[in-house]
Amino acid sequence: MGERINLNTAGTHCIGAYLAKPDGKPKGGIVVVQEIFGVTRHIRDVADRFAQAGYSAIAPAFFDFVENDVELAYDKTGTVRGKDLAMEVGLDRALEAVASAADSIRSSGKIGVVGYCWGGTVALLAAQRLGLPAVSYYGARNVAYLDQPLRAPVIFHFGANDRSITAEAVEKHRKAWPDAPVYVYEHCGHAFNRDVDKNVYNKDAAELALERTLAFFGKELAGQP
Repeated sequence: MGERINLNTAGTHCIGAYLAKPDGKPKGGIVVVQEIFGVTRHIRDVADRFAQAGYSAIAPAFFDFVENDVELAYDKTGTVRGKDLAMEVGLDRALEAVASAADSIRSSGKIGVVGYCWGGTVALLAAQRLGLPAVSYYGARNVAYLDQPLRAPVIFHFGANDRSITAEAVEKHRKAWPDAPVYVYEHCGHAFNRDVDKNVYNKDAAELALERTLAFFGKELAGQP
């Protein structure tokens, strides 16, 4: 469904992105923010699903700031390399790319952001600094930014058994923003939405989280009740 495009950032660097368009007039636009493994087939599939739901969806390739066309395996080696790349890119440059991606699909209507893992924190920062409605899936780095005000609505998804995000950390989200929905899914851990990885995927949780995500974007972007 989608295509690879080039995306100009705020600086002189051009990075890649995966763009998926809906059939017919878009309900709005969604920037899909990758995990630490790059714009993998899974992330492209996620963008395709949002396009099927009626949104223009774009997934910027953040790692292109450092190395082009990175797609890492979901294993120890890939995790170590992904963490290194994410650190080298940094959250500020990632947020720059989100802003550029949002501008590139601005003609689709109102723009939101959804992010997973590392991308979950980037999504939160997009709500705080760019004023874009955001959905944060298991953002393990969120806690460092809970003292910053929100400029747009946010919802959060967490796995109850996520060893990288404690129950105490989840509760801090509720205390920071009592009006922001915080959803916790039983019997699943980190990355429960990653359906290409049987070690982490939880079908029931992923489907319910997507339902809630689409309801959120329907209200915030498409003006649905």
